[in-house]
Amino acid sequence: MKSWSGKLCLGVTLAVLAGGLGGCASALIGAGATVGVAAAQERSVGSAMDDTAIQAEVNHYLLQRSETLFANVDIEVVEGRVLLTGNVDKPEERVEAARMAWQATDVREVLNELEINDQSSLRDYGKDIWITTQLKVKLLGDADLAAINYTVDTLNGVVYLFGIAQSQAELDRAIGHARNVKGVSRVVSHVILKDDPRRNS
Repeated sequence: MKSWSGKLCLGVTLAVLAGGLGGCASALIGAGATVGVAAAQERSVGSAMDDTAIQAEVNHYLLQRSETLFANVDIEVVEGRVLLTGNVDKPEERVEAARMAWQATDVREVLNELEINDQSSLRDYGKDIWITTQLKVKLLGDADLAAINYTVDTLNGVVYLFGIAQSQAELDRAIGHARNVKGVSRVVSHVILKDDPRRNS
């Protein structure tokens, strides 16, 4: 089980290592950093600010419900689409987390990838951090891929990709990088294409 402080420290560490690819960095560093990152992203500055507000609101609901739930549920938001990853003790907590995500203002979609009764060891958790960091480095090092538009999360060797791809070819490259990281058992993509009509719905 992750502690609240552990979750906070992990967010800082990965933001530094991976150049702020994850949504956690925005919440930690503040709105000024969010604007700077958004200027280079596919989404607009206004959209990035809205996403930061949604993330803060969902985190607020989780913390009100339970410090444990807040610590164990990771949230990423891109253009109103909320991705939940992590683990919870009971099936009803998985449903409750999704319900709270939908309560946030301007949420357009909730992708619930929470696992139940996760028994991963500290060693497994360290391996997940290593996988996430290695993949972020690979994405950043690929000149043919707009890495800033991607978010990466790993749970028990399963990599979750989230964000906006410039093209199907770019998305295929990102998935290929993920599959080639040692220790990855599966890749789940919730990436949406730049020209997907759902972005304007």
